[in-house]
Amino acid sequence: MMLRIRTIARLTGIREATLRAWERRYGFPRPLRTQGNNYRVYSRDEVESIRRVARHIQMDGVSVSEAIAHVMATPATSARESERLPDRFWSAVVAMDDDEVTRVLDEAQASMDAEALCDDFLLPLLRDMGERLDVAREHLASAFVRHRLRQVLVGLDSVANGPRALLACPSGDHHEEGLLALGIHLKRRGWRVTLLGADTPAEALGSACARLHPDVVALSFVRRREAEPFELLLAGALRACGPRPVVVGGPGAREHLEVILALGARYADSSRELIDLWTQVRNAQLRP
Repeated sequence: MMLRIRTIARLTGIREATLRAWERRYGFPRPLRTQGNNYRVYSRDEVESIRRVARHIQMDGVSVSEAIAHVMATPATSARESERLPDRFWSAVVAMDDDEVTRVLDEAQASMDAEALCDDFLLPLLRDMGERLDVAREHLASAFVRHRLRQVLVGLDSVANGPRALLACPSGDHHEEGLLALGIHLKRRGWRVTLLGADTPAEALGSACARLHPDVVALSFVRRREAEPFELLLAGALRACGPRPVVVGGPGAREHLEVILALGARYADSSRELIDLWTQVRNAQLRP
């Protein structure tokens, strides 16, 4: 069954004028034309693709062009198959079937680009583990997902002259999943990434900064802390990093924005915000 543009707008929440603008600018969507009156008509698969673009824009905060490129690179048939992968993953973890968990992760990686695999599949699995699994199975599943995130990060090509980011969790923080995801996004955007990982003491940060001279240091705070311990920990990290820009993120930092800014660091919720902050700092340094 083919649907007219007015119906598509009602089903997807995307205005007719916006759909026409996307078609002119990005070649998406790709409606057929009726004979005689030349009306645009759309298939059910095209409707689902438009919905997927809208979800990426609204939930992931990406640009229209990025959302469309991602959806066009992942056909609707692959998308439908990928929707079954989480159920297979949970079943395999409950059965503690390591081989099946690996197969599911392999299939997901083969059907998605790096950012989609990270944002749409692996990170949602991590977020749901605490509610779905007992402690033993949660450890098993999280180890598999962290290992896969690290594989994806290492497998991405580096740009020889791109800006360098040094990524770390501070002392006492053992959850590096957010850092791995950040590294994937930065590498995809032409950055060189050095990952120090979980539970990194200030001395190690200082040593790495002295050796690598990173353009930005990103610290991920996941564990919740009271204001004073947080301030002491961040102040020590900032001293170790010296003059290099430090960007802080993670759920454990979100409630301490005033402390972060007062100490001279910056806060970012995403790779896009981190890059924007770094660009602002670089532009300020280049001004006469």
